[in-house]
Amino acid sequence: MKPTHIGLVADPAAPAEIAARMTDLGPPSDENQDAWDIEVVSEPFTLGSEDVDTALARLRDQAGQHGWHLVVGLTELPLRDDDGRYLLAVTDPQRRTAMLSLPALGGFRLHARARPAVRDLVSAMGGPTVPTSQDKHRVPLPRLGGRWRLLLGMVLANRPWLLVPGLKSALVAALATGAVATINSTVWQLAASLSWWRLVVATVLSIALVVGWLVIDGQLWDRPDNDSAEARERSRLYNTSTLVTLTIGVLICYLALYVVNLAWALFVLDPAVMGGSLQASVGYGDLFVLAWFVASAATVGGALGSGLESDEAIRAAAYSKREEERRNRLTRERT
Repeated sequence: MKPTHIGLVADPAAPAEIAARMTDLGPPSDENQDAWDIEVVSEPFTLGSEDVDTALARLRDQAGQHGWHLVVGLTELPLRDDDGRYLLAVTDPQRRTAMLSLPALGGFRLHARARPAVRDLVSAMGGPTVPTSQDKHRVPLPRLGGRWRLLLGMVLANRPWLLVPGLKSALVAALATGAVATINSTVWQLAASLSWWRLVVATVLSIALVVGWLVIDGQLWDRPDNDSAEARERSRLYNTSTLVTLTIGVLICYLALYVVNLAWALFVLDPAVMGGSLQASVGYGDLFVLAWFVASAATVGGALGSGLESDEAIRAAAYSKREEERRNRLTRERT
């Protein structure tokens, strides 16, 4: 039996890494199908278009160029049906072309979930008889929870934990602000005078300020391409994922700054010296409160430092590779 030649076309970065681990994929053991010969190509086949039909046409072109019997595209593009439902996959059985949306898998254990999904798509299209129907088959997400599952996948694809290392100027500014503020007697007085709820408000406001500044300075707010309901919904989804990604990233930054400032305070400060300056009894427990207040101030200092980064650097830190390229393209078109 001749093997079935299968093409996996993946968006660069994470999708390409997932596809590269599927070269050994074979048909289910309980199915009498020819062996699979899988070839992986890293190609931004969804770049410049949010249209599903356009992406499927590009996949068919790739299949023709490489001589594949069928082709599956792996993308970080969120897919949406005409009736407003979000999709896991779209297949064109007659042309043996399919596309899988990785964020729709939920973001966790992505390779483990993508592998059986690709096998199912290939098995459905790999039979000996070519379907005569012209209709495309769409695999919708559940109406209850489907949007949240997709949003979670988009946020995790953006890797919010890499936001801080990607903004080196902001990190340096935050650490410098925290180091100076920790040994400032005026900061000691402010920290000692604030109640716990004021410290909570300072935390929330500092994080919100940084998120807002990054959105404005990096031009991260997505605007609809037109006045259609589909375009507005797509922009809402992108903007929600942006805000959640940045909030998680900045919160991680805040917690890291708190730990660093606390370690610095425990190393350089003597509670007796602080007590003499404040004319009050001060213990090591007060250093935890001081580190909390300083973390808020240092986070704001980090926002000022992020202004030294280029817009491209901010988008690279905040987004997945596909979304970064999409945002850069939109920025070039608007300028």
